[in-house]
Amino acid sequence: MNKTELVNAAAKRTALTIKETDEALNAILAVMEEALLAEDKVQITGFGTFDIKKQAEREGRNPRTGEQIHISASRNATFTPSLVLKKKLNSK
Repeated sequence: MNKTELVNAAAKRTALTIKETDEALNAILAVMEEALLAEDKVQITGFGTFDIKKQAEREGRNPRTGEQIHISASRNATFTPSLVLKKKLNSK
């Protein structure tokens, strides 16, 4: 499901227009992005938690040449589903 399909499906479940639903989704995503950039967790009860995982800098190898390379530190967004969502996913 892409964003357009998500907006259309959500608009059908609410009294909002597609435009209003799109604006609401964009606002929610912007707030989530700001929180993650501030390294805050975004926890949605019954759905899951979005968090930041820090990866330390390290040495690696170029798989093509075998040459040792330096890999810079990075931050990645992660998602951990809630127990409720896990149960729903595994009930089928």
